[in-house]
Amino acid sequence: MALCFTAFTLITSRAEAQNTMNGEIAVVFWKPSPELSIQTGALTSATGLAEPVDFVSTFGIEDKWFTGFRASLGNKHKLNVSYAPVKYDASTTISRTFTFNNRVFVVGAPATTAIKWDLWRFGYEWDFVSMAKGYVGVIADIKYNKLTASVDSPVLSSSASTEQNAPVPTIGVAFRAFPVDMVSIGGEFSGLKIKRGDFDAKFFDLNVDGTIYFGKYVGVQGGYRSVTVDYVIDDDVGDLKLKGPWLGGLVRF
Repeated sequence: MALCFTAFTLITSRAEAQNTMNGEIAVVFWKPSPELSIQTGALTSATGLAEPVDFVSTFGIEDKWFTGFRASLGNKHKLNVSYAPVKYDASTTISRTFTFNNRVFVVGAPATTAIKWDLWRFGYEWDFVSMAKGYVGVIADIKYNKLTASVDSPVLSSSASTEQNAPVPTIGVAFRAFPVDMVSIGGEFSGLKIKRGDFDAKFFDLNVDGTIYFGKYVGVQGGYRSVTVDYVIDDDVGDLKLKGPWLGGLVRF
């Protein structure tokens, strides 16, 4: 009798680990490789049309881990929110003259940079296919980007900086499947291009993952995320990419 009860409990727990819950909260640790080319004040009297500054190669920015979160409420109809803060600080001696925000940084000058990029997501998901073994759905999000970048040098009286706040609507697809009990694979892709007057931007976000569940409520995840943002806003230009692996833990309810 005890053996039968134990077997029944295990089977029930495995079933409950599938697509039967109504919410999820996760902490995510992401280590992307950055590509960050930015220009502000693109038209300068000193050099004409300035080239975007490649902050990664210019300042030797290295990969690092960032901590964020995501949450989802609902089963077939879901409200999703996530936040990924990205911040880089670096110092160098300038090896190539460049212009940023109408200030010229010459070879041999010491300089420091600080870049902060907050990626917020607020969205709705409708799983038009929803079963215990998985789902397929469509998503509509607002990706809110807040980007600040600055370059400072003791040879200048003040730092050169830029700030952009860009809410970008995106649409896409999402899926999750349980190929075996207690294990799932899933992914999302969303994006959109907008061109309106002096605002020209595109945003693409790809995320794939695998999850192992330990009973009904807890799981661990690993995956890969790629975010691409290109924009031209007035005299500001950006070509930004973050691509890399992530790890996380989740609680379901």
